[in-house]
Amino acid sequence: MSGMMDSFTFSPALGWIASSIVCLALVAAAVMGIVLYRRQRGSSDATVWSCVRRTSIALLLAIMVLTPSIVTRTTSKAVNATDVFIAVDVTDSMAVKDAHYGSDTTITRSAAAVKAIQDITALYPDASFAGLRFGASGTLDVPLTPDSTAIDNWAQTLSTESTFASSGSNLDAPLDQLLIQLKAAQEQHPDDAIVVYYISDGEQTSTATRRSFSSLRQYVDDATTIGVGSTAGGKIPVTDTTGANTSEQWVIDPTTKQPGISKMDPKNLKAIADEMSGRYMAVDAKTTVANGATSQASKEYRLTITPKERTLSAPIVWPFAIVTAVLLLWEAALWIVNSRRML
Repeated sequence: MSGMMDSFTFSPALGWIASSIVCLALVAAAVMGIVLYRRQRGSSDATVWSCVRRTSIALLLAIMVLTPSIVTRTTSKAVNATDVFIAVDVTDSMAVKDAHYGSDTTITRSAAAVKAIQDITALYPDASFAGLRFGASGTLDVPLTPDSTAIDNWAQTLSTESTFASSGSNLDAPLDQLLIQLKAAQEQHPDDAIVVYYISDGEQTSTATRRSFSSLRQYVDDATTIGVGSTAGGKIPVTDTTGANTSEQWVIDPTTKQPGISKMDPKNLKAIADEMSGRYMAVDAKTTVANGATSQASKEYRLTITPKERTLSAPIVWPFAIVTAVLLLWEAALWIVNSRRML
């Protein structure tokens, strides 16, 4: 932090209107005292010094009402970091094995999501991260932390919901938790940039109407929805509580009585990205988070240090108060002496 040149100003504690009225009244009293002294000079025992003393008291009080202050301007360096929030879909459709991530190898959508998370943490050195998963509801698993390893470890432990516990995909499941966490982050770190990554296959199977993500826009500086899976789709394995498909069984479509096909839905993911004023990208055999559009955007939200000028106003009433106190004591002492003479 470096200091700059100081300057003098008035900062009325009562506000300019009230202070100005009181100040004018005191100045008027000072002028009236001089006028009365001149008119009564021959018929009063008042001296020149008593007139000067009383006029000075009134004027000093008028100055103190205006609160003279020294303004000090300083320049400090503000550290602007980045807070990255990652929301990951863990519904049973994420167990479908139709995804690619930077290669022709076919992997599950959840495995592609894990690789995307690892690339996200690598894109933001010196950032803080928070991890949320959503299925039947949204859950904050990792509160905001500067430890990127904690997020990578969390990603490795993610498993899809059990088929028997799943109640259908609802894409707005993490919305409430995101809203709470983003608001808290902005209040605690107002200078930080907030970035949101939403990873899902975009499939909405719940009959409930999806809520808009536009409420997050006021807190988000940048947002990306990442689509995992394929538009061709794949069969949904029946998974247990660990997310594993141990019996090679498939979820049956009640309409066709055949294994249901889950397809990635870019339309929903694009809509969510638009609602957050962000972008949509799909990861596949060629495109990853590391080489996609978001990799360039991440450079805008690296750790930055920017100068900020602050102004501090320090009242300097005490010198005037000391002089006024001395004059008042002088006035009181003379009044006591004169009173005793009259006894």
